Amino acid sequence: MDVGANIGSYTVLAGGGVKARVTAVEPIPATYAHLQRNVALNGLTDLVRCCQLGLSDKAGALRFSSGLDTVNHVLAEGEDLPGVDVLVTRLDDLVGQDVPVLMKIDVEGHELAVLHGGAATLGDPRLLAVIMETNGSGVRYGVSDDQLIAVMRGHGFVPFGYDPFGRRLVDVRASSGNTVFVRDKAAVEARVKAAPRFRLVNGEI
Repeated sequence: MDVGANIGSYTVLAGGGVKARVTAVEPIPATYAHLQRNVALNGLTDLVRCCQLGLSDKAGALRFSSGLDTVNHVLAEGEDLPGVDVLVTRLDDLVGQDVPVLMKIDVEGHELAVLHGGAATLGDPRLLAVIMETNGSGVRYGVSDDQLIAVMRGHGFVPFGYDPFGRRLVDVRASSGNTVFVRDKAAVEARVKAAPRFRLVNGEI
């Protein structure tokens, strides 16, 4: 769910607007410490639940790389890199009945395992959208982006790209590595258009 940019950083949003509750999952200890400091610095401890673990298709432990900064990932068979053993759980077990409106999954190629561990969550109509990387990084585990898209379509989601300045869903081919999977296009677009705007250094979104 990416709140940091590392494998296993995930964001689950349950609620709407600026005051959404967030569950942030980060497996790498050093990055998790940064996450906690950032949450405290921004006065968000009442809204953000931080979890030091990873997500996969079953509970247990997996070995993650530890020295690759934003591209730390679950080590594939044959990878000999500095690493750290991390407890992992299933998305369904993490979420329980508190199903989010939006999820972001950015796990450096481990997405298919996360999806397999989240079938109940993905099938719940309260989940309106999932933002997920589709940049070919699953190849290290023998997983293609087409497999991810097929799983999401099987749960009733349609893939789109997103134009943040125009606040509109666009053809998925216009996306740049992130795909927005949407269950109800009209509901998502209405929610996005009604949200407050934010001014950035390069424009307003």
